[in-house]
Amino acid sequence: MDALNLPCANADTDAGAGDAQPSVPLPAGMPAQVWRLEPGRPWPLGAHVDGDGVNFAVYSRHATRIELCLFDDQGRCERLRGALPARSGDVWHGRLPRAGAGLVYGLRAHGPWRPEEGHRFNPGKLLLDPWAREIVVPEGGFDWHAPHRGSDEQGRPDRRDNAAAAHKARVVDDGPPPRWQRPARALAETVLYELHLRAFSMRMAGVPAGLRGTYAGLASDAAIAHLQRLGVTAVSLLPVHHKLDEAALSARGLVNHWGYNTLGFFCPEPRYAATSTPRQEFRAMVQRLHAAGIEVVIDVVFNHTAEGDARGPTLSWRGLDNAGWYRLPEGDRAGYENWSGCGNTLDLGQARVLQFVLDSLRYWVQQMGVDGFRFDLAAALGREGTHFDRHAAFFKAIAQDPALQGVKLIAEPWDLGPDGYRLGQFPDGWLEWNDRFRDGVRAFWLGGESTRGEFALRLAGSADLFQPRARAPLESVNYVVAHDGFSLADLVSYDLRHNEANGEGNRDGHPHNLSWNCGWEGPTTRPEVLARRARLQRALLATLLLAQGTPMLAAGAEIGHSQRGNNNPYCQDNEITWLDWEHADQGLLAFTAHVLALRRRLLPFGSDWYSGAPDRKGRTDLAWLRRTGRPLTVPEWENRTSRVLGALIGAPGGGGAPLLLLVNGRDHDLDFELPPGDWVAELDTTQADGRSSWQRHGAPRLRLPARSLLLLRDAGQGRTEAAGAPDDSTGQAEDRR
Repeated sequence: MDALNLPCANADTDAGAGDAQPSVPLPAGMPAQVWRLEPGRPWPLGAHVDGDGVNFAVYSRHATRIELCLFDDQGRCERLRGALPARSGDVWHGRLPRAGAGLVYGLRAHGPWRPEEGHRFNPGKLLLDPWAREIVVPEGGFDWHAPHRGSDEQGRPDRRDNAAAAHKARVVDDGPPPRWQRPARALAETVLYELHLRAFSMRMAGVPAGLRGTYAGLASDAAIAHLQRLGVTAVSLLPVHHKLDEAALSARGLVNHWGYNTLGFFCPEPRYAATSTPRQEFRAMVQRLHAAGIEVVIDVVFNHTAEGDARGPTLSWRGLDNAGWYRLPEGDRAGYENWSGCGNTLDLGQARVLQFVLDSLRYWVQQMGVDGFRFDLAAALGREGTHFDRHAAFFKAIAQDPALQGVKLIAEPWDLGPDGYRLGQFPDGWLEWNDRFRDGVRAFWLGGESTRGEFALRLAGSADLFQPRARAPLESVNYVVAHDGFSLADLVSYDLRHNEANGEGNRDGHPHNLSWNCGWEGPTTRPEVLARRARLQRALLATLLLAQGTPMLAAGAEIGHSQRGNNNPYCQDNEITWLDWEHADQGLLAFTAHVLALRRRLLPFGSDWYSGAPDRKGRTDLAWLRRTGRPLTVPEWENRTSRVLGALIGAPGGGGAPLLLLVNGRDHDLDFELPPGDWVAELDTTQADGRSSWQRHGAPRLRLPARSLLLLRDAGQGRTEAAGAPDDSTGQAEDRR
């Protein structure tokens, strides 16, 4: 197919222009020869260097023509336009001889404008290749006032050309994948550390000023030293895909700080790069983290795109084939299923959309070196029709893909669609964010509605959610705080959200936080309030890090970082979210590192389910005790007033050095009757560093401090007889208080 020569100005073009067009030179900087598009191949999708040329393959089932538009090196001027000359099924393709890496291009799609049928083709809009490996950002950034919408206010197609202000793609030649030296951490030793790449190092003094808030900053000696001192095994990065700030945020002078608004699913976000080569910088970061024994997990957002709802811009998918990319309501195909809450939902029931997701995942594993993914609103990805199915094509495709074997797969197990809450229902091998752990642990320690039974379930792998489906305890990702919601310091400092800085009248963010301000809202100098907050932070951290499951620590929790009571700082790229290393609570950091060291050494609750059944000698692998040292009865499990219990833990099947976990969530000290054993304290959360010199010395009981968690070890290394005698009424009334 021949090409159409264009002046530098991006003049409007008629959607009905003929296919046959005169050949012209390529953009400035390329050899001055007359080239023509050859048919090329329908695979792989996207633009790929192919010997002495570049092959282009574009998915669109409903288009009548796809045009390739070539630009100057900066993406300012459209110099060449030609229709892709071949079509194989739903893929349009063509090959440009003697072209290579660095070529800047966009796409235009011709077809019907019939929104009521789901079709929104408008060749006046330059479209980004969904498979783009590098994105050329318009000079001055993305202009929301430019004519990016596909239609006007009356719903008619807006034919104005937006190319000058549109994102373009640049051809990249990745070459063969690097040979990654991965830590390959076993799940039993995995400790996730969720962080925002920019916020983590923006104020870290040991990071060179020019590297703060960047991929190189996370790879710096200071950052890695902190991760190693802490004892985490994997960083779980908030989205690092190339993102777009929403129009509403731009109008308020804010940005999408968290990044859950993806534009380029194969491209690292350039704003996180200290250099002009984000891809290389990201790879170097991964290599340094791997060398330090730390895996890299990235948050991916395949449930929606940055195009928003029907009023949003036409950037890529909508213009290429709206009905082929998105889930559209059967009764209103001019609208969008909004199971993401962000205006649209990608349709993984379409084979090419599923291929798009798998291609992206493979790219980040093979070319970028990542070790796992956390899937945002993952229930949307597992819907067959409108219903979630743990055997959906998405899960099957990942399970059989050789490149994705051994990769950690973590689901946020819900979306906003019908029956969207699916905790515990994902396929075997998937990990799931466990918000029941979060809420149960918060309620127990901070005075919410709770029972000892609920708290014990969360400590022991959430067996009620995972065990009935033959899932492993480690597939529960336990967390107390995450990027979404209060920070740990704010959880014990605020009863109410304080999101005024977001510009939404403090209406955004969840109002139900199960938090407690400990007697004073916000900052205070009152010593009794500060002491209470400090003790509760340690108790919450210890519960998280010692519980059965895979723990996830939110960056900043270990240093007492506050977000000033903002529980939805998604748009705050400033001191609200940047970790305040200058005022870091060094004692809390030392405490957290100590607890993680205990987890590595003792793994209190192990990796397998406990039976609780006695063996022939009456010993159990796990026994739950009341303060009298007797087993808890059913009424005591369901008691909503008591916050006291013990867990006598042996190795699954019997042997090993027993451990005794003691918990007092009440506001006063009390005595706990100890089972037989030479008990020594490994952890005491009432101590600033968590360390204790307490030993039993024959004492029958221990004074258990208020709002504390203690971990004891039987120094005799023997086996402990679990309390199995029938309960009596001695001390029963007092225990139920």
